[in-house]
Amino acid sequence: MKTSISKWAETDRPREKMIAKGPMALSEAELIAILISSGNREESAVDLAKRILADCNNNLTELSAMELQDLMNYNGIGEAKAVCITAALELGRRRRESEAILHKKITSSKNAYDYIYPNIAELSHEEFWIILLKTNKQIIGKKLIGVGGLNSTVADPKKIFHHIVSEKAAGFILCHNHPSGNLQPSDTDIKLTKEIQTVSKLLHVDLVDHIIACPNAYFSFVDDNLL
Repeated sequence: MKTSISKWAETDRPREKMIAKGPMALSEAELIAILISSGNREESAVDLAKRILADCNNNLTELSAMELQDLMNYNGIGEAKAVCITAALELGRRRRESEAILHKKITSSKNAYDYIYPNIAELSHEEFWIILLKTNKQIIGKKLIGVGGLNSTVADPKKIFHHIVSEKAAGFILCHNHPSGNLQPSDTDIKLTKEIQTVSKLLHVDLVDHIIACPNAYFSFVDDNLL
């Protein structure tokens, strides 16, 4: 039989603990417990949260990939609670983008990764995007180029340079994801990057970097001296 959270010492209850010690003092299970508020007849909110996390290998990236229906399969998680969990994780993803936008410019590969992260890093399929920049590397915006494997159709140079010209961009960053989690660029990645770099030089547009994004890390062509 479960012990109700209301019977716990106040310092151990997630809400009271956050108020007294701040959010950093809470475990991930305790944070999720606050979102779902209550558990089920057999489990407290914290125990239920621990079980959900365990099923995701205690990995928030795996948790964020769960569909609403997957969450609702847990006893005690209805539609409203599933939506709360999903919304909180989405806010976390968007925070990365906000950090880059706050400075309104790309000053490092990490800035570029944070800016493009919400769009591609956690996808189960490949997507190819570009980040458009002004002369001082201020952000103009980002554009989806293609979906699928990385090839000349998905990463169509004509489409890339159409956006660059129409937005009057002075520079751009290539971005795509590797759903496999393998950060290393393929021969196709390298070949395509070199081809686009050649065209960009002819048009006097700066290819600033090429970022390969994965959920917990990224690869930068510039940082690795491939550009």
